[in-house]
Amino acid sequence: MAGKKILYISGSLGLGHIYRDLAITSELRKAHPNLEVLWLAAHPATVALEEAGERLFLEAGAYANDNISAEEVGEEGFHLNLLSYLMNAQSEWKANVKVFNKALKLDNFDIVIADEAYEIAVGIGADDIQLELPFIFIYDFIGNVSMSWNPIEQLVTYMWNREWTKLESLFAEEKNHGLFIGLPEDIPNTSLGFLLPNRRKLGEAMCEFIGYILPFDPEQFKDQKAIKKRLGYGEETLVICSIGGTSVGKELLELCAKTYPILRKTIPDLKMVLVCGPRLPVETLEVPEGIEVHGYLPDLYMHFAASDLTIAQGGGTTTLELTALQRPFIYFPLEGHFEQQVHVAGRLGRHGAGIKLLYSETTPPSLAEMVLANLNKDVSEISIPVDGAKKAAEIISPYLTAKQHLTAAH
Repeated sequence: MAGKKILYISGSLGLGHIYRDLAITSELRKAHPNLEVLWLAAHPATVALEEAGERLFLEAGAYANDNISAEEVGEEGFHLNLLSYLMNAQSEWKANVKVFNKALKLDNFDIVIADEAYEIAVGIGADDIQLELPFIFIYDFIGNVSMSWNPIEQLVTYMWNREWTKLESLFAEEKNHGLFIGLPEDIPNTSLGFLLPNRRKLGEAMCEFIGYILPFDPEQFKDQKAIKKRLGYGEETLVICSIGGTSVGKELLELCAKTYPILRKTIPDLKMVLVCGPRLPVETLEVPEGIEVHGYLPDLYMHFAASDLTIAQGGGTTTLELTALQRPFIYFPLEGHFEQQVHVAGRLGRHGAGIKLLYSETTPPSLAEMVLANLNKDVSEISIPVDGAKKAAEIISPYLTAKQHLTAAH
């Protein structure tokens, strides 16, 4: 019997989203062995898809890459204003709406799943996309936040938040479903703006909360010494430094590199590993002798599990993995990046996970001091729900049965 067919769009910046999307599809295939999943995504998500043996629906490069837009507006000083990125990415978003409409014409899908592919959700709301299929949309934050008192930024934030409120009607339709990666408390209990709704209440109206998603079982990575040995590390003190899936963040790696000689005075056996990710060329970094530098590292979470401490950009997925692995870490939210500064930092603060530092206020000596204070710190009391992929699959599965699909389509 022919299986059902999903068009899965993995959007947003970096690599974090694609790993949770792969975890969801893995759970879906357990219930639907003949399931066919075709992907729309851009680099670096395509790296993970290729590694997993997944199939892009259209040729690589067809789906416009808004990581480039983010990198273009990234500023010196470890700074990225998401609202500037959103304005810069408009041409990519328009192109992706066209690609999506083309995909719908080229094949017969049973359902569409979109992970933070806001151009698709907005396109449906604006009638640029006529979608009769069930539509599942995945969020991990609700609403934008202005990071300055600049009146233009305040106005743009307000206008974007008005667009967020319009998405509520999209999920009022029975055939559509919103999923939130996390818990209600992860959404600030604040207004979206003048005469706009409370952002947490809007999230509760639009989404079903499923907890967190990981591409691995944290219970299998409790034995730090065994993981070190498995990865080829010795018994030295291991510090991992990572910036995620975009080239924004180079300055953080350079800060870590400047900290290395200071730390070596106290920790002679220190091994520091810098992970540039798939979009920052390794050769662009100048580092002291003794530091190990990598580009893209598959299964980076294993290196986190092996570490005595990790220094990371404040990305949602990286910090979530470190929290679940119960490893100590220091994180730097990108300055001007409201999701990292407000939403991610708020979640971590609620869990009591990680040490938050600001790049603009940190020097190599002060970072070295924080590293020494937190190496091998016991954080085993922190526990979070990580069965979100299974819950997502349970919610999506009924849309893949023939009877339910016919009901939803009409």
